[in-house]
Amino acid sequence: MPSQAPVYDLVVALSTSAEEDQRAKILGDIESQISGEGGQIARRDDWGTRPLAYQINHQREGEYHLLQFTGPPTLLEALSHSLRIADEVLRFRIIKVLPGTPPPPESAPPAPAGVPAPAAADG
Repeated sequence: MPSQAPVYDLVVALSTSAEEDQRAKILGDIESQISGEGGQIARRDDWGTRPLAYQINHQREGEYHLLQFTGPPTLLEALSHSLRIADEVLRFRIIKVLPGTPPPPESAPPAPAGVPAPAAADG
């Protein structure tokens, strides 16, 4: 029985200071690299612009994207190298999805600025 290609999640945070067409080009390059190396994209979620936990390259916000794909393990090194040298990429993480793992939740819009977090219940 042939083994099935592993499934991976790629979460990438792009710089919001880059032009929209540059960010779209990076995502297109990622998708074409995955396809070119024998992989297949199963899901793509655009999570929008969200605040970063800390500043990265003087940026306070990042545009987040999730790509779930299948592909050979050899694809990961080439993809990681491409993402590391791209100036528009603030951070990325590739995670192997274990069988039986539930799919990631649908993206919920972030709370508007100035809306306080719910207060903890007194107990």
